Amino acid sequence: MSATSAASRRSPRHRNPGRPPAPVRAAFALWVTAVAAGAFETALMVGRDPAEGFGVGLAVRLGVFTAAVLVAVRMRRGAGWARIALAIGLGVLGTASLVVEPLGFLLDGGSLADALARADALEWVFGVSRTVHLAAVLTAVALMFRPAANAFFRERA
Repeated sequence: MSATSAASRRSPRHRNPGRPPAPVRAAFALWVTAVAAGAFETALMVGRDPAEGFGVGLAVRLGVFTAAVLVAVRMRRGAGWARIALAIGLGVLGTASLVVEPLGFLLDGGSLADALARADALEWVFGVSRTVHLAAVLTAVALMFRPAANAFFRERA
């Protein structure tokens, strides 16, 4: 190991307990982005069909959004359990919930080209939001397991 790499591992920048490394900070920002996209998608659904949007489904979504932000805050502070909870809860299960309907449509013989051709403006806005949502989740999961993030969580353990 070179003297430079050993010194960089001991530098205050890497040991600063108040400041997580860039991948963890970026992952946190992406988790907040994913929650914001999910809230926006919920608002679009409620706006399209208010009778369908209110009730248990809305309460569950608001609970998930709140929990996601609270757990993301804990992840940013270095809680390893929060990183795992986000990766499994939102990275795996949440992603599955986002893609199950479109995949079911395609598996039932639906055509992506036909769906895009029939989409109205609201469906296009929803689709763009869902794409941002998915990209934020997948990127956040990847960032939480970058080497600098792994070292940060090991130091906090």
